Amino acid sequence: MNNPNDAAAPKQLKKRKLVDRNLPTDVDEIAEESQFYHELQDMERKLDWTMMRKRMELQEAFGKTIKTRRKLRVFISHTASGQSWQGASFTNGLDFDSGVGIPSWTLRIEGRLLDSPVARLNKGTTRKFSSFLKSMVVEFDRDTSLYPEPNIVEWHRSPNQPPQDGFEIKRRGDISVKCRIILNLEHQPEHYRVDPLLGDIINVKEETRVGVIAALWNYIKSNGLQDKVDRRLIRFDAALANILQVPEIRFQHVPELVNRFLHPLEPIVLHHMIVVEQPTIHTSPASQAFDIDVDMDDLFLKSKISQSLLSFNNESQSLLLQLDDEIAHAVQSVRNSKLKRDFLQAFADNPKEFIDSWIASQSRDLEVILGDDGRGGVRDEDLRRSDFFRLPWVREAVSIYEGMRSGGTLRNPQVR
Repeated sequence: MNNPNDAAAPKQLKKRKLVDRNLPTDVDEIAEESQFYHELQDMERKLDWTMMRKRMELQEAFGKTIKTRRKLRVFISHTASGQSWQGASFTNGLDFDSGVGIPSWTLRIEGRLLDSPVARLNKGTTRKFSSFLKSMVVEFDRDTSLYPEPNIVEWHRSPNQPPQDGFEIKRRGDISVKCRIILNLEHQPEHYRVDPLLGDIINVKEETRVGVIAALWNYIKSNGLQDKVDRRLIRFDAALANILQVPEIRFQHVPELVNRFLHPLEPIVLHHMIVVEQPTIHTSPASQAFDIDVDMDDLFLKSKISQSLLSFNNESQSLLLQLDDEIAHAVQSVRNSKLKRDFLQAFADNPKEFIDSWIASQSRDLEVILGDDGRGGVRDEDLRRSDFFRLPWVREAVSIYEGMRSGGTLRNPQVR
């Protein structure tokens, strides 16, 4: 059975959270130090605005792909075997099945990412050479009637193919060969070469599709090419109108207009001479190195941005809320002290008039709260005046009445 005293026990009231951090306006007249508090509030508003703007910039940067430029060093080398100057015999020791003793050469194409002077960029797993390539084509300049092997070797990256550090091509022959290596770099997202007609105007030579549109949009805004009435209409200046062949265009048609000026990137072409004759001081070197600029994701910087956003959302935000609560309680204490001071100041100025007015006010409030008469302690002459219902105590009396009525503690009014 339920304890009957439980029903009569008052419910635990939820403590109201203070949110007002503004001092009463008349505090400035009696406390000059309050001006410093107002200056701190102005500084806080500026700081909040700056922090919010920086936070939005971090969130925007976190949503984008952060790139950094690194150096990819490509090594091209070759070796020769079974050549006459190496002591090989054309009559003894030849095995056409295994290729032992037959003059041949081997071409190696390898790559390695160089260390960056920025220490944070060298952390993490190093990418392998083939992960930077979309495709590779190697062309050999030799007589097809003498050698049955194809003179063109192609490699295209497939989705499930594991990355590798390099490639090796072996061919038979005892004649030096020129080769051309064509590398198509992998870009995520896809990069394009901008037509010089448009690129010279927006100052962009190579960029993603989104980057080219953003550069064109910045040019439009900086030169005021938007229509003054219809902001969706772009009116080109003489330079753009000359290459686009239209005087104006709707903003939603800008991407398809930009596509006309985007072309695939030019591949990187490397030349190498495969020398199988006995090396001398005048022959080409057996190995070469080329440096290529590649764009990589700055994962470390992105993780730092993520950590900054998380720390702001958790630790900093809870600390700021705690400080706001302390300030609100301090302001409430100042407000209560101001009410006490006004109370005592009015008593000190005219004690008799203050006590008479205070007793009359308390008596009237008590009659209204307790409802001693049929009209709740309100006189007829007061009910005839509309300003009576605008007095400060009316709102408080109504709140107390509603609280008592909802709590079931309000007595039934006497019927006369």
